Amino acid sequence: MRMNATIQLRIDSATKTKAVKVLKELGLDLSSAVKLFLTQIVRSRSLPITNLTANGFTPAQEQKFLREVKKEKLSRKFTSTKEMLDDILS
Repeated sequence: MRMNATIQLRIDSATKTKAVKVLKELGLDLSSAVKLFLTQIVRSRSLPITNLTANGFTPAQEQKFLREVKKEKLSRKFTSTKEMLDDILS
């Protein structure tokens, strides 16, 4: 594969520093990670990321959870958080 394109990107230094640290732990440098990201976009014809809310759920999962809470007002009893999440996400 012939390399003949350059990408310039502006990002705040704190984000770059944190990303470089994580990538190093994964055995990648920033350039390789960007190449991997772009390659996955081409292969999947979509963004190769999962959109998660601040609570760690997909938006659909979180909306389902909120509907369940509103509907049931937590009237069901669970023995653990895992049991509750398994029930809600099933």
